[in-house]
Amino acid sequence: MNPASAPTNSADPQQKLDIRTAARHLVRYPLVLAENDPEMLLLIRRHEQALDSLFTRRFGYRLQVTADTARLFKSSVVAHRRPLLTATSQGRPFSQREYTMLALSLAAVAAGPSVISLRDLIHEVRSAAADADITLTEEPTDRRALVTALKWMIQNGIASEMHNQVDRYAADETADAVLSVRPDRVALLPLPALARSETPEQVLDRSDQRLSSRAWMRSVLLEEPVLFRSDLTDSEWSELRQRLGEEAAVFDDMFGLHLESRAEGIMVIDPENELTDSRFPRSGTLGHAALLLIDRLVHLDRTPADVPPGSGTDDDLNSVNAGRVPFSRTDVIDVVASLAAEHRPRYWSQDADNPERLTVDVLDLLCDHRLVEVDGDVVWLLPPAWRYSLDVQYQQESLL
Repeated sequence: MNPASAPTNSADPQQKLDIRTAARHLVRYPLVLAENDPEMLLLIRRHEQALDSLFTRRFGYRLQVTADTARLFKSSVVAHRRPLLTATSQGRPFSQREYTMLALSLAAVAAGPSVISLRDLIHEVRSAAADADITLTEEPTDRRALVTALKWMIQNGIASEMHNQVDRYAADETADAVLSVRPDRVALLPLPALARSETPEQVLDRSDQRLSSRAWMRSVLLEEPVLFRSDLTDSEWSELRQRLGEEAAVFDDMFGLHLESRAEGIMVIDPENELTDSRFPRSGTLGHAALLLIDRLVHLDRTPADVPPGSGTDDDLNSVNAGRVPFSRTDVIDVVASLAAEHRPRYWSQDADNPERLTVDVLDLLCDHRLVEVDGDVVWLLPPAWRYSLDVQYQQESLL
């Protein structure tokens, strides 16, 4: 066994448990702040050397700890469908304009000062925008986007409000406030993949550079819902399968996670159902609709005559054999509409009144978990979806 892959051998069971607890937290929250979670930061600081060594050797990550901040740099892989979430109770994904405003705001305060008025900050943001050839306006949409970016910075300890609140600026362009800024924490945010990248595609490409295939594959398993056979080259898949037991020991030792292997790929399972920012199955109308949609699609009788335009009969038959089954978007909308008619009157929210809109949200959720893949008007049901069939879940529960 490679020493870098060997499980930790601590003589103290509590120390091993503490390291696992800290490692799980850092994967879920790669920026840990003393003011938000002092006990966890203390635990990370206590085991800083061991954690940094484990993350570096096993995943190619880097841990940096200061007096009041811990930052895990996930430099091996940038997850494709893990957007920043706004500082609201619902936590919706950032829009492109909000990402732009956040980048400009961080650039504006990276070199200080530590205290700045909102009006001066806006001036610096406009200067940074001019340098980047970005046009900003005083329209409400731009003001709201800037406020969203600033609220995210406040939530994540990059800034704090000393006088008045920045959200007043969304409705009043003359509003002002005073912010305390942490330039040292701004410097901890960028990932190495951002260096010399000018487009989102370049960021993803740079994060996909497999300098160490072993660390890269582990990172994908840790950061993505599932690693498909098609994600890897033949040699990488063969290598991963050969050392599957070794990898299972690493994930169990460091995080308490289990590997579930199939011919189509590998999924990492968290028995505690905590190590994720997006749960599935989940409660609510969206989660219920997504789970029922999977079950309906799994049980539909698919024949070559059902093949959606553009998928091809041969491809369809091959996909069925490989666990990938295509459906037309129209068929999926019809299924969601049928489910809404059945469940909306008593159980589902008003979101179900618009089946097309609900279908978009459901497919987004299932794509996030790599249970479906959408290609134009064709919706592919992917192999992991079968484990969420209600029949399969009933069988699993009956065995417990």
